[in-house]
Amino acid sequence: MNDKYLRRIRSFVLRSGRTSQSQQAAIDKLWSVYGIESTTQLLDFDQLFGRSAPTVLEVGYGMGGSLAEMAQAEPDKNFIGIEVHPPGTGNLLKIIDEQGLTNLRLYNDDAIPFIENNIPENSLHRVQLYFPDPWHKKKHNKRRIVQPEFVQKIRQRLKMNGLFHLATDWEAYAKHMLDIMESAEGLKNINDTPYMKRPSFRPMTKFEKRGLRLGHTIWDLIYQRMS
Repeated sequence: MNDKYLRRIRSFVLRSGRTSQSQQAAIDKLWSVYGIESTTQLLDFDQLFGRSAPTVLEVGYGMGGSLAEMAQAEPDKNFIGIEVHPPGTGNLLKIIDEQGLTNLRLYNDDAIPFIENNIPENSLHRVQLYFPDPWHKKKHNKRRIVQPEFVQKIRQRLKMNGLFHLATDWEAYAKHMLDIMESAEGLKNINDTPYMKRPSFRPMTKFEKRGLRLGHTIWDLIYQRMS
C-alpha cells in the first residue's frame, strides 16, 4: 500500500454493523465463486465472467437488493459491485445464490484504489453511484466521493458513449454533483434539464425509500462520455 493511498481522504466510514450468521455463511460458501480478490493486475472481464458482454460497475451497493434486481433484469450485461461493509456483501451473496444469478461479481474494499488499479480504461458500459454518503456538514464536504479527480477516473474507464449515473436525496449534494459534472472534461448531460426522473433501469433503493419517507426529493444525473 503506497503513501499516496495512506494519505488519501476516505469518502466512507466503516460502520460497525454486525455480520449475521447467514451472511457470514454466504461469504464462506460463495466468495470464492463470486468475489474478486485484491490484486495489482487489471481485470479481464471476459475471463472473470466467462463471456463477453457490456459491463456495469456500481460503487457502494449497500445491502445489494437493487443491484441484484438490475442484474436479473439485464442478463445480457455483466455487473461488478463494490461495497466496503461485509454485511452487505454477505446479504448480496445470499441473494445471488437464491436467484441463481451468474452475471454479478463483488469486490469488498475501497472503491477508488480498485478503480485505479483493476478497472481497464475504455472498458465499462455504465458506472452507477447511488446515494453515496452526503457528508452534509461543510467541514466534511471534502470527503464526498464526487470530486473532479474521481470523475475523470470514471470517465477514462467508460467506453466512448458510456454512462455515469449518479443519484442522491440530499439537495446540497445534488448541487455539488451538478457543479462537478458540468465542469468535467469529456462528459455531457444526456437530459435536457440538469436532473431527471429515475430511469426505468434503476430500481428504488433502500436509501431512496428512507429519503422519501423523510420528505426528501430524489435527484438523478446521467452523463455520457463524449471524449
